[in-house]
Amino acid sequence: MSVVLVTGAAGLIGAEAVRFFSGKAFQVVGIDNDMRAHFFGPEASTDWSRRRLEETIDDYTHYNIDIRDDESIGDVFSKYGTDIKAVIHTAAQPSHDWSARDPYCDFSVNATGTLVLLENTRKHCPDASFIFTSTNKVYGDNPNSLPLVELDERWEIDRDHPYFEHGIDEHLSVDQTKHSLFGAFKLAADVLVQEYGRYFDMNTACFRGGCLTGPGHSGAELHGFLSYLMKCAVTGKPYTVFGYKGKQVRDNIHSFDLVNMFWHYFQNPRPGEVYNAGGGRHSNCSMQEAIKICEQFTGNKMNVTYTDDNRIGDHIWYVSDTRKFQKHYPTWHYSCDLHDIMGQIYMSSAGAVAPPPIAVDATGSNSQTPV
Repeated sequence: MSVVLVTGAAGLIGAEAVRFFSGKAFQVVGIDNDMRAHFFGPEASTDWSRRRLEETIDDYTHYNIDIRDDESIGDVFSKYGTDIKAVIHTAAQPSHDWSARDPYCDFSVNATGTLVLLENTRKHCPDASFIFTSTNKVYGDNPNSLPLVELDERWEIDRDHPYFEHGIDEHLSVDQTKHSLFGAFKLAADVLVQEYGRYFDMNTACFRGGCLTGPGHSGAELHGFLSYLMKCAVTGKPYTVFGYKGKQVRDNIHSFDLVNMFWHYFQNPRPGEVYNAGGGRHSNCSMQEAIKICEQFTGNKMNVTYTDDNRIGDHIWYVSDTRKFQKHYPTWHYSCDLHDIMGQIYMSSAGAVAPPPIAVDATGSNSQTPV
């Protein structure tokens, strides 16, 4: 028996990982206690996703426990032992706004919870791949010190800068910068994951995500930018843009494409690695551009308010350079661009049946054209 253990299993990336690895004939064990509803309210609950996984995936087992509960986590790891071949850690408090409201909770989830999982992996299945969903917020607001140029609808980096063609790589400093408490706590977890790889020679990797998105996102105002934006476009609910005239730029990666990165790493792991993981130049947009796309899909003019108060530690321009990962795993590629992603989110937000998961062959290549 080969087991993949997924934390945050009912969330966007977790549920995608459950479906993906189940499709590869792994028994999948999920851990998720729907803390997202605690963080962002009932509308952000992932309970619907948990039910769908349990109803549609025969070899899926769900545990409604907290990743900070070392005893309960230890019981799960002990039960499956060395049958666990991969731990995919996606559980988190994901909002840098929310973290300042309750720093103790945020740190305990994002840092202590990660330590609990690392230690149990080391004790019970040390040869397993430990794949951590980190964040670009570990770089703090250092991206804002880059030479940026204001255009009509977006900020852009100066064309003469090395980051212009491909985006920001893993050499950007994480020091001497304002992270937000969320970014600082995720950085603590990020460094822990790296250290367990280097100190204990475990197969650990940090994937520093840009905006992770897709139709399975339970978007809320404080987290889930494209999902929540499209929800507001469909329903007519007011949407507030915080700072930078709505010209701030984010790269957006479909949840399938990120999990497909996990799959490639799992097949040939490298201890203690760090990868930037986002849409890159392939898939990025400013807030203004995203609003226009939503209006094109819905045919509705959005009710948007702009405020000059940007979020603390927020990025003005962030595009991920994924070439390091592509060099290590050259058969990986994107399956969805921004238009594909927005189309799928629109279908989901409008109440249509969400498109089926993208099928993959043995190499992880997609065999279905996304909607």
